[in-house]
Amino acid sequence: MPWHAASRKASGGLMGLVHRLAKRQDRLYDRLRDPRAHEVAYRTGTADGFDALRGHRYCLLVTFRRSGQPVPTPVWFGLDDGRLYVRSLADAGKVRRLHRDRRVRVCPCNARGKPLGTLAEGTGRVLEPSEAVRAEAALRSNRGWGRRVYEAIGTSLGVQTTYLEIVPSGVGTPSP
Repeated sequence: MPWHAASRKASGGLMGLVHRLAKRQDRLYDRLRDPRAHEVAYRTGTADGFDALRGHRYCLLVTFRRSGQPVPTPVWFGLDDGRLYVRSLADAGKVRRLHRDRRVRVCPCNARGKPLGTLAEGTGRVLEPSEAVRAEAALRSNRGWGRRVYEAIGTSLGVQTTYLEIVPSGVGTPSP
């Protein structure tokens, strides 16, 4: 199902409830987000590659609105062969923004988005379902049982998710 169709189908029933709860959860997380996440989002990346992310469980993923305004989001991630992988709700804002503008910035952070290292520039894309195996393996290697429980709950509720792949600028652009 295309990323934009999932949001239209989820208006009622159990999935409607799940999406309403997810929106409330997002608003709560926005209020809890460290203010430094917004400050760093406006900076230009200085790191070469994603080495600064090694040893961290969260990264601050910065995507861009149509207006050019950066939007920082702390996410769980995995690394594989210099590429960063993220799993997200298929109709999440970061996914919609990435479809429009493939530029991203990333830096290590804590769960609230407090930056913990240097910012790197990258290019992202939404993966096709056939490419999910590599992304999931990268995520599992960086996250423990907590992520598995969290993801299992979403899967059991039928939540539509997708994977994002991000490569550092200058390393090669991900295929469309």
